[in-house]
Amino acid sequence: MTTDLAGLRKEYRLQSLLEKDVDGNPMKQFEKWWHEINESAIDEANAMTLATCTRDSKPTARIVLLKEFNKDGFVFFSNYESNKGRQLNANPFASLVFFWKELERQVRIEGTVEKISEKESDEYFSKRPLESRIGAWSSPQSQVIKNREVLENNFTRYSEKFSDKEINRPPHWGGYILKPNLIEFWQGGPGRLHDRLRYIINEKDSWIIERLAP
Repeated sequence: MTTDLAGLRKEYRLQSLLEKDVDGNPMKQFEKWWHEINESAIDEANAMTLATCTRDSKPTARIVLLKEFNKDGFVFFSNYESNKGRQLNANPFASLVFFWKELERQVRIEGTVEKISEKESDEYFSKRPLESRIGAWSSPQSQVIKNREVLENNFTRYSEKFSDKEINRPPHWGGYILKPNLIEFWQGGPGRLHDRLRYIINEKDSWIIERLAP
């Protein structure tokens, strides 16, 4: 059985993206779009593709959750010993992609990644649900395990260990911030004439805006 993927097509007609309507700072433009996304009640709008690369240039991508953005960049959390953690340690460059199909929008981000402070990681970890905190101790993320029981037994063991004490953040778990040097905003358009505005850092460390052909 074959599926006619060529016939899967959607026309984009909701909005446009013009230079006169955007903020000169991409982080403020992202914040503007973020408010509009939240008002649209999109489920898990903070889900983003994180692409990393090994030291020998082999790419890997997965979905992670954005937990904060500020004037400096985009923050997410992970196990430092996971595949992504090891790759970022060897090659601290990464890319993020958001796709909000309900508003026919995409944001693509490139930059350098570094760990946030231990204090910031501790503060976020303390706010996580109980099971998520125990899970961070229980899962040897990205490692091959024999079966599901390994995780369940680890969870039981750490639940008992922390039953009468505070659950501190594991030393192998914490936050990263991607500091962008490129942010591209994409708005779907009719006839596949999409709007693409790219912000890049120039030699004076200022943002410039370029329009890209779709």
